[in-house]
Amino acid sequence: MIMLIQDLELLDRVPLLSALTDGQKAQVARLMVKRRFERGETLVKQDMKFNALFVLLTGQVRVVRTNEQGREVILATLQRGDYIGEMSLIDHQPHSATVKADQQTEVLMLGRTAFESCLPEPGSLAHALLHGLVQRLRQADQTIECLALSDVQGRVKRALLEMAVRDAQGELRIRDKVSRQDIAKRVGASREMVSRVLGSLQAQQLIELLPNGGLVVKRALELA
Repeated sequence: MIMLIQDLELLDRVPLLSALTDGQKAQVARLMVKRRFERGETLVKQDMKFNALFVLLTGQVRVVRTNEQGREVILATLQRGDYIGEMSLIDHQPHSATVKADQQTEVLMLGRTAFESCLPEPGSLAHALLHGLVQRLRQADQTIECLALSDVQGRVKRALLEMAVRDAQGELRIRDKVSRQDIAKRVGASREMVSRVLGSLQAQQLIELLPNGGLVVKRALELA
């Protein structure tokens, strides 16, 4: 009974679950399973699915994102009261990062069925907003990875791909004039460096500058 009360108090400090009624919290707590992870163990792995929400009771974990070359960037360090796994449960997509225990860590795990019973009805505005917020968080994780692990050319390439829109012929185009200054602010580099990178991409025929200042992103850049 004491453990149940402690768990309910913990849920009160979890933003995702704090809005539940006392009855709902009690029901959720009964459906949760406690699990212990030793130092170095993986709770969830990037690009894989694990259908559970984890609420940390003790210990500490780190959230790490790895690029295609195997380089890592630490996105966050989480402790008691924090939670992981909610993004994948909401949008049914693989995890955007790997989570590993920095020390012995105990968690409460809530399965997908119980978690979804606490969500707004599918088709509601609140449900749509949740999906939109998760999408933004995933994009933020990708941006952090790019800024931390990519060189300026890699960051500019990513920015161009994000800004471009595919036309009826299947080409990726940025129709309006591309501001070097705006790209520089987006990728965290100087305007001069961005200009040099764009010149290099043009010389490699990876982009085509248009008379109005827009550009075409070539297929080779998409595959690079």
